[in-house]
Amino acid sequence: MSARKEAKEERGAQPAPQQSPQTAVTPVKSRSAKAGRNLPAAIGVGVGFGVLLVLGLIYQPIFVAIAAAAAGLGAWEIGHVLNTRRGYGIPEYLLGGLSGAIVAVSYLFGFTGLGIALAVSLLVLLLSSALVRADRQVSLGKSLSGSALALLWVPLMLGIAMVYFQTDHGERGVLMILLMAICNDTFGFIAGVNWGKHPMAPKISPKKSWEGLAGSFVGSAVVGAIALAVMGSPWYWAIPLAAVMVVASTAGDLVESVFKRRMGVKDMSNILPGHGGMMDRLDSILFAAAAGCLIFRFIMPL
Repeated sequence: MSARKEAKEERGAQPAPQQSPQTAVTPVKSRSAKAGRNLPAAIGVGVGFGVLLVLGLIYQPIFVAIAAAAAGLGAWEIGHVLNTRRGYGIPEYLLGGLSGAIVAVSYLFGFTGLGIALAVSLLVLLLSSALVRADRQVSLGKSLSGSALALLWVPLMLGIAMVYFQTDHGERGVLMILLMAICNDTFGFIAGVNWGKHPMAPKISPKKSWEGLAGSFVGSAVVGAIALAVMGSPWYWAIPLAAVMVVASTAGDLVESVFKRRMGVKDMSNILPGHGGMMDRLDSILFAAAAGCLIFRFIMPL
């Protein structure tokens, strides 16, 4: 009788220990879902990049090396995702190497070098894809279109920035663009979290709101005006510049969001601890860097 009573008590006591882990785990899931990243790792990677960028602005070859490496990794991620998710048959490592080379050539030889490097890279990738197609029956058009997408998305944008970077005031312009890009993300996040009620593109990026966009513009314009005044340039240039930068940054972010949704991936890779992939960091910067550098070179010289 006592044995049956003990067994009954044990069965009755079973739900209690099951509830405890659930109540303990749920807040952790909520916090991790809200943060979305490994915060210490993300901070460490961010600080490391910040130090390298500062050194690069002091000594240009370091900055060029960083940009070339970023272009190579970003293009490789695009090729890798297209290969693994859609079977494009892109020579992804060759694509990454050529993308880094395009950025370096752009710095050394300007727009002419950028155009020639893009054309040569596309030809090399075409020949390589033709060889891959012969072995694996991969569609040549599919492979070439994926390679072209990666080249136009990453090394072209960074190549434009590198053409401007090697000019007399290139460091100042790039520093300005980086400041405004950081302000765009920071103030947009703050405004979106606190006041965001009207989604901008709910089917593409549900967390983006019009309030966040307004916060990005105001923050970028204010910081940009201060930076321009310190540099001795008209402070009011910050208003149209901020508008262009915010639109370009948002467009870059949405383009990557569409790409990831269609590919069915959350991050482009896990190469950067706490951040995801290189393209997850470059998404908004690429379009903004190209647009900002073109403006500084041809419309508003610093």
